[in-house]
Amino acid sequence: MMTKENKADLFSFEFYPPKTEEGAANLEQVHRDLAKLNPDFFSVTFGAGGSTRDKTYDTVVKIQKSEIAAAPHLSCVASTKENIRDILKNYREHGVSKIVALRGDLPSGMMSAGEFRFANELVEFIRAETGDHFQIHVAGYPEIHPQAKNATEDFNNFKRKVDAGADSVITQYFYNAEAYFYFMDKCEKNGIDIPVVPGIMPITNYSQLFRFSDMCGADIPRWMRKTLECFGDDKASIMAFGEDVVSKLCQQLLDNGAPGLHFYTMNQSKATLAVWNNLKF
Repeated sequence: MMTKENKADLFSFEFYPPKTEEGAANLEQVHRDLAKLNPDFFSVTFGAGGSTRDKTYDTVVKIQKSEIAAAPHLSCVASTKENIRDILKNYREHGVSKIVALRGDLPSGMMSAGEFRFANELVEFIRAETGDHFQIHVAGYPEIHPQAKNATEDFNNFKRKVDAGADSVITQYFYNAEAYFYFMDKCEKNGIDIPVVPGIMPITNYSQLFRFSDMCGADIPRWMRKTLECFGDDKASIMAFGEDVVSKLCQQLLDNGAPGLHFYTMNQSKATLAVWNNLKF
């Protein structure tokens, strides 16, 4: 079993709040499977406009009772200072000391973003309200945020989050390591020296991957797209190809200085475990 003593510093796994009893039972098993790897934390997502707020809270509290820390996502979209203050208070009472602070997405039909416009404002508010109690993780986009006007604007927005008091960064997933290395060069040139942890999306489902990537602006290289298209509905071949590609990506990142990895598990453990077991720490 891998432990913190013989792996890189920052390894974590992301879950989303289950919507059904079956989903909850599945997540409990996935949590047990991945907890054996002794990650630094499990993060839990927060639906658009806070649509899963209660489910996120319940999932976080349950995970926090285990030996591995929970890091709830907290979105500023559709939030007020009062409800963010209440959420932070409740998390502190349950021993939560990590937060993933995000701008978040506006749900369809919602016109107002709330009292916070951008993630840096949320980071500033958390710091003002709670001091150094929370370790704050923010998002980074090596391939540029899909809503950014240009690369310069995107990086300036990112730097504002860091300057507001972030402790570390979790990136959007990508399959082109050079995008991460170039992003890290820009961080160094701009005096950003907090850990920037690559986000990793295991490949298990052809159509789902394309849909998610189109929404979040993650590029799937043409050779990968064409190879995945050839497999059609052959799930075994997709899984094998995905394991190979993602394992090589992770190893390349770690070998070249990445401080850890953050896996977007999609509430499944098989593909993540397969990649993990291929890594040489």
